[in-house]
Amino acid sequence: MVCNPNIKLKGQPHRWSFSLSNLIYLRSMNEQEAKERAALLAAELNQHNYRYYVLSQPSISDYDFDMLLKELEALEADFPELRNPNSPTQRVGGEPTKDFRTLKHRYPMLSLGNTYSREELMEWDARVQKGLGEVAEYVCELKFDGLSISLNYKDGQLVQALTRGDGTQGDEVTNNVRTIKSIPLTLQNGNWPADFEIRGEIFMHRSTFDELNRKLAEELREKGLDEDEIKERLYKNPRNFASGTLKQQDPADVAKRSLDAFIYFLYLENRMFDTHYQSLQAAKEWGFKVSEHTKVCKSLDEIYAFIDYWDVERHKLGFEIDGVVIKVNNYHQQEELGFTAKMPKWAISYKFKSESAATLLEKISYQVGRTGAITPVANLKPVVLAGTTVKRATLHNADEIERLDLREGDTVFVEKGGEIIPKITGVDLEKRTNPNPHVYITHCPDCGTQLTRNEGEVVNYCPNEDGCSPQRIGKIVHFIGRRAMYIDSLGAETIEGLYKKGLISNSSDLYSLTFEKLHKLEFDVDPSTSLRLPENDEQRTRSLQEKSVNNILAGIEKSKQIPFERLLFALGIRMVGETVAKKLAKHFKDIDTLMSASMEELTAVHEIGEKIAENLTAWIAADTNKAIIQKLKEAGLKLQIAEDENTSTTDKLQGKTFVISGVFVRHSRDELKALIENNGGRSIGSISKSLNYLLAGDKMGPEKLKKATDLNIPIISEEDFEAMLG
Repeated sequence: MVCNPNIKLKGQPHRWSFSLSNLIYLRSMNEQEAKERAALLAAELNQHNYRYYVLSQPSISDYDFDMLLKELEALEADFPELRNPNSPTQRVGGEPTKDFRTLKHRYPMLSLGNTYSREELMEWDARVQKGLGEVAEYVCELKFDGLSISLNYKDGQLVQALTRGDGTQGDEVTNNVRTIKSIPLTLQNGNWPADFEIRGEIFMHRSTFDELNRKLAEELREKGLDEDEIKERLYKNPRNFASGTLKQQDPADVAKRSLDAFIYFLYLENRMFDTHYQSLQAAKEWGFKVSEHTKVCKSLDEIYAFIDYWDVERHKLGFEIDGVVIKVNNYHQQEELGFTAKMPKWAISYKFKSESAATLLEKISYQVGRTGAITPVANLKPVVLAGTTVKRATLHNADEIERLDLREGDTVFVEKGGEIIPKITGVDLEKRTNPNPHVYITHCPDCGTQLTRNEGEVVNYCPNEDGCSPQRIGKIVHFIGRRAMYIDSLGAETIEGLYKKGLISNSSDLYSLTFEKLHKLEFDVDPSTSLRLPENDEQRTRSLQEKSVNNILAGIEKSKQIPFERLLFALGIRMVGETVAKKLAKHFKDIDTLMSASMEELTAVHEIGEKIAENLTAWIAADTNKAIIQKLKEAGLKLQIAEDENTSTTDKLQGKTFVISGVFVRHSRDELKALIENNGGRSIGSISKSLNYLLAGDKMGPEKLKKATDLNIPIISEEDFEAMLG
């Protein structure tokens, strides 16, 4: 319901200011009158917000809007029981949040595969068509350069907002998101479901960013700073500033920075629509802001035309984009194509060519990674690129230096690969002054050990795993990472400082840290070893104060609840990534069984080859690693699969392989996959003569059906599958 804009108070017209008589009138209301009036005001304010921030069709002056808001604020002050988290008054900021809770996503927030050429896009389209056995229709959308957000609505009310985090879990920022006026707190009338999630991108308009920088510059001038100092202190780009804004502790500060959001994907337990585009149109009706620059394309030529148009026109937009996202439109086809371990097969992003700049390559230095891999680094004369000052760029390996024929003193062309890590793309040979080719190092720059290079690999390694400081520090930094133990109160700088102070030598030592050891500890921070350049690139001293120490200890304690498979990944065993760690944890159930496994037992696990098994066996055999595991046990970490993860598991499907295709009545495809794996079977993506069963639902892919029939693969229904499980 929307209020009549001509509604009167005490005989006065709608446009009014707060006077003593008005306040007396409001305070003379009884509870029921106040409740009805507050509901009318909230509905009208929500409608005006929607018209202004989503439709760009304001129907009321700022003054009149503010008066309505002040009236509602006064009512809520006199009748506190009327205040709720989704009240329009909360747009200006609720209670400050000291700590952001980390919560698991109901649906994982996966990354998208990237492509940079028409040829790669053509190959992706061919894979899609082959996987479906029929022509696909696509939806093309702008790829907004912001930060992803997942919103949960129940009964038409916003109840939760999570950042992407590591894709599996994210930080809850609901109070801050409520201040973003283009995100509805209460949905418009419509047939929205009772409980759903919707994904979007939060960003900052260029004009807002420029205005904030203008005000900051004025403040700095008043403090007497010169123009060079001011330039150094200005915010660098809208994306980073928006990201930092969303993690502000006080929602009132977030509200001042005028963030915006576009919605781009809907998640439902029970599908309401046949296509992605239909769901976007429905989201518009419910009150969400959906980009008008979205198009259904029926061919690659139409996709190319969309990309070419926006590669030019993007510079006229009021916000940043860095490419185009292409999605299969039909939801049934999306389900048919499925996912890899990290990304959907039915969507891809086409990235526009990165911004490039020319600068001087002053020196080539070397970094040592946690696995001993040596990475050459270009130290550059500072140059501004994509809103940030670039001083270093990765050179990858010796072959890359040779391919580019790089030499110290060269003028080089630099761009940001994927808009994150700077890279060198070429040399201006006309400006070359150094006649001598670069000679790659032969010994570790840290410990002096002679480097090795494995056959068939392009990377040089330092083999001194236990005696090389950067490797040991790198392993601990990997251990605390988001996708591993997620101790976000610690960072690479602090880890390096603790290591150099002798407080930690490996990841297990983190669990021996105490308040007394950390409080007021001072250590030097040297950012020159990082490719991800901090804004302040000067060496400095850091001191751990009480609040920081408490946060560090709380984060370490919280990490004890991280499940076994992530702990296994966190240990940093070479070639044991997230997917391999999950397979090993699921197969061996606990660390003791894994550590006692033979080479034959390891390679018997599906997709665990000899190289992975060799690395595992070598890691397990090392006494230092056995000591680490023992300390982690004593600290109380989860070194076994949780009991509830093992309940209801059988070997009824042991050794059997299944391909799932189509739409099912009683189970989702993910549930069927879990049932297969929990009962000893394997769910795979493609049909071959070695397949045991095709589990077929409604609207299954015709190509899969034909191939299974030709190969005489048994085709079973959902009921048949349930019968197999008894």
